[in-house]
Amino acid sequence: MQPPEEPPTEHEIGKRTFLVADVPPLDVDGVRTLEVGTVLWLVAFVALLPFYRSLEDDGRLWWLWTCLAGFGLGLIGLEYCRRRRAARTRR
Repeated sequence: MQPPEEPPTEHEIGKRTFLVADVPPLDVDGVRTLEVGTVLWLVAFVALLPFYRSLEDDGRLWWLWTCLAGFGLGLIGLEYCRRRRAARTRR
């Protein structure tokens, strides 16, 4: 039986040679990223609320609803990532 092959430390693409760094992969589950993003959408929504009438007059009321949709989708994504993290932890 042959030993497993070592991954290449160099890749030749065209006339260039690229070195492969020996770096362990990050263990990122996305929860923190989604928490920050979701909070930012909520902050943007709240920040635009005082300008409701102005946004409506200028035809830009969709900015407000886009922030609300971003917040709602962020909550869905956050729940998904939390469940995925919990499932990975159980394994």
